[in-house]
Amino acid sequence: MSLASGNEAGGRLVVLGAGESGVGAAKLAIKKGYNVFVSDAGKIADNYKKELELLGAQFEEGTHSLELIFMAEEVVKSPGIPSDTPLIKALKEKNIPVISEIEFAGRFTNARTICITGSNGKSTTTMLTYHILQKAGLNVGLAGNIGHSFAAQVADKEFDWYVLEISSFMLDDMYEFRADIAVLLNITPDHLDRYDYKIANYAASKMRIVQNQTSADTFIYCADDEETKKILDKVDIQAQAYPFS
Repeated sequence: MSLASGNEAGGRLVVLGAGESGVGAAKLAIKKGYNVFVSDAGKIADNYKKELELLGAQFEEGTHSLELIFMAEEVVKSPGIPSDTPLIKALKEKNIPVISEIEFAGRFTNARTICITGSNGKSTTTMLTYHILQKAGLNVGLAGNIGHSFAAQVADKEFDWYVLEISSFMLDDMYEFRADIAVLLNITPDHLDRYDYKIANYAASKMRIVQNQTSADTFIYCADDEETKKILDKVDIQAQAYPFS
């Protein structure tokens, strides 16, 4: 464990998981004046450990110190940690909010976002969209499940646009974040162990991509996808919808 004094200005934030998203969240939180503690039950990769040390972040590896974690005012959770683990359940029982890195980073940028999700093809679509916008001369960033931390870029860069690849695991911990443009490519059975082996639960997770959207926003979806067609009737979509086939 590495200990360093934190700045109380932003409150106490605990980050669970010290991978790309977790270290990015820690970087942004420290920049914004939070007292940050990073906890990873596994071994932290050397490059991320070095970055945490350079940030002056408090962190631990190989364990979760509950007495320190439960001091949190809010928790940013790695998307790889299931919501039904005992630790996450305990945090929610204590009414400590648990959010995703995307949710956290979205609070600190006014950039417009193109958020792409789907069971198949989202990485390719995300990279292609980013490439087109970049070649068109837009000031655009690439982040999310594609392997680049959204929070780290918000901390270090000033983009006008972000193209974000969003997984269902990320969507599960997003509550107030709003996509300017939401894209749902398809829904096929995937990761069902995280959704009680029910495709309907997984589809509901994917549809969180449109939550908080208004009539000024855009929702693009595949009109030929069977599971998408089933779930559309159950969701109140406020955005301007554009189907493709």
